[in-house]
Amino acid sequence: MTLYINPIRRSSKRWMLEEMKRNLNESYRSDLTFPIDVRADSDSYTIKALLPGVETDALNIQIVNETVTISGEIKANREEDAHYLTSERPEGKFQRILSLPTELDQDNVEAHLENGVLTVLIPKAEKAKPRTIKVKAK
Repeated sequence: MTLYINPIRRSSKRWMLEEMKRNLNESYRSDLTFPIDVRADSDSYTIKALLPGVETDALNIQIVNETVTISGEIKANREEDAHYLTSERPEGKFQRILSLPTELDQDNVEAHLENGVLTVLIPKAEKAKPRTIKVKAK
């Protein structure tokens, strides 16, 4: 499992878009990405992300309205003076932005990182939860 996209496999349109972004902002990098699962329940969303080698201090999760942003940095901790025959472990900053369909309860979010899997449990806002309305006969 790798955390980076092989640029050779990118479509020509995506490659052009990436080049335009890079030309506008020299610090822009989109090399690192990570796979996620998003599960919707009646009262919450669960996001699971594969982030092997990432420390909890290097992770940042932000929630604004219906948007969740997971960002951080992977450090390979390579020795500067060493001579590497192969150096494939990815390093650098990453970011993933998700738009969920309902408003979220930002105050009750739970997140934990275990064995390289980040799990984020995000409750839906009260007004976004489904309600059952009883119909009374007259």
